[in-house]
Amino acid sequence: MSLREETMNRRDVLGTSAVTVLGAVLPATAFAQQKTLKDQLVGSWTLVSNDAMAPDGKKDQFYGSNPKGVLILDSAGRYASILARPDRPKLKSASRFDLDASPAELKALLLGFGASSGTWSIDEGNKTLVRRVETSIIPNNEGSEQKASVALSGDDLTITQTSSTSGVKSIAVYRRAKTTA
Repeated sequence: MSLREETMNRRDVLGTSAVTVLGAVLPATAFAQQKTLKDQLVGSWTLVSNDAMAPDGKKDQFYGSNPKGVLILDSAGRYASILARPDRPKLKSASRFDLDASPAELKALLLGFGASSGTWSIDEGNKTLVRRVETSIIPNNEGSEQKASVALSGDDLTITQTSSTSGVKSIAVYRRAKTTA
């Protein structure tokens, strides 16, 4: 073997060794950062806050200052979203089949609760969540496509959506749900 061939073989061995060592030494977070936005969003999220900003700057919290809710985004592209105001009025009966409520109570219940489900996808380039609503507490939303910008910061997910009809901007903050044993 010539000196030149021997030098080339050493470089190949050193190069392969360096790549192997580098792969073993790099922390797992370096590889996790390569996940797509969709992959990072898959899971269960609990609602932290939900604020509505009117075009005139007026802020409202339709679900109260301490809202309850969950957003579930599964890996197959299905979603479920539930938002609730914790101080909604209690009814005389807990059965919807034996409902005895005044129109004002029913209105308060409806205004303090939101729910929908359907399919979801991500526009990776624009960081936009696209939800196609199949079921909703407001039937008029069924069949619609809703787009919202998303931002991730650690375990916090912010979803910002502006209504095309009213101009109201909804800002919902969720925290990744922790598993309990």
